[in-house]
Amino acid sequence: MKTKLLSLLLLCALGGCTNLGVQPWERGVLAKPEMALDHEQLDLALDDHIFFSKEGVSGGRAFAGGGCGCN
Repeated sequence: MKTKLLSLLLLCALGGCTNLGVQPWERGVLAKPEMALDHEQLDLALDDHIFFSKEGVSGGRAFAGGGCGCN
């Protein structure tokens, strides 16, 4: 009885990992502009303000280095 129960639990656990990717019909939804990470410009500006205030740096996202002056 223990073996059957363990086998069933193992099959259920392995079956849960069968669909990890994006299906072709879901790609259209994920490609919408509102699904982008930088869709909300106000939230992005506030996040930048908080980050640059905490780190003591200025500039855009393409700059290397930190608030210590090293690159």
